Amino acid sequence: MARTERLTAVEGGLAAEVAALWDRAEAADGVAPVSEAFALALGPSRDGVVHVLRRGDDERVVGYAQVSSAGTVHAVAELVVDPADRRTGHGRALLDAALAHGARSAWAHGDLPAARALAESTGLERTRSLHVMSRPLTAEDDTDPTLPDGYAVRTFEPGRDDEAWVRLNAAAFADHPEQGRLTVDDLHERMAQPWFDPAGFLLVERDGRLVAFHWTKIEPEDRASHAPGMTGARHGSGEVYAVGVAPEEQGRGLGGPLTELGVAHLAGQGLAEVELYVDGDNVRARRTYERLGFTDAAVDAQYSLPG
Repeated sequence: MARTERLTAVEGGLAAEVAALWDRAEAADGVAPVSEAFALALGPSRDGVVHVLRRGDDERVVGYAQVSSAGTVHAVAELVVDPADRRTGHGRALLDAALAHGARSAWAHGDLPAARALAESTGLERTRSLHVMSRPLTAEDDTDPTLPDGYAVRTFEPGRDDEAWVRLNAAAFADHPEQGRLTVDDLHERMAQPWFDPAGFLLVERDGRLVAFHWTKIEPEDRASHAPGMTGARHGSGEVYAVGVAPEEQGRGLGGPLTELGVAHLAGQGLAEVELYVDGDNVRARRTYERLGFTDAAVDAQYSLPG
């Protein structure tokens, strides 16, 4: 008989089984079923994280859900069902369990029709969108832009810039429900990932103060596909991972050049494409990206309890 199972940690062989389920779902849907923060939480127990497994009649893991920030008003869930086991009630069981464990909303990556129907059947309402925007990279992009007078660029130095960057990020994203809450530990967790490269973590200073940043991301398989300096066709994709400007520096013409700074770095790595994520209600940022040639490639949606 199918059942749900609540866990505080998912490790070892069980973690590998869940990760394999994610891979099958991504292959079938064309979109990753969980975001980076949720993927990083797979492992030892951590505060505010609840894992829910859905097991089939044969005890296989046929679905997975996670609640982040459990016990707070920010509690949010992500869930996925194995493509071979869909349309048999597992998704509804996982969502019901996530809500029972305090989730007030759930993300639907790609806002696929089945996920949308499931959310709406449970009484959840669409409250937020996250746009995935992309554009091709060419040799012409491999030119650093000119920043406004008084600003200087350097790369992130681990051990020197950690706490200053966390303070800047918190100020720049004070109203953002995820990015603005990153801690030094969260930064170090990302620095430990195989994709991290301080050369692609670009900091902007004014009068010796850290005032803005553009953090790029290249997965190892994309980095290996085309090393800098090689000639020939471009391959792989890079990401505008995060762009932030101190509140007191906003409105000084930094937005466009700051974005171009990271794009130039990614173009210099021989990549074929760059993508980014931006909230649907961040009209100013979306217009900046559109002026730089970005267009919508996909949209994620968050569905929340009424009120």
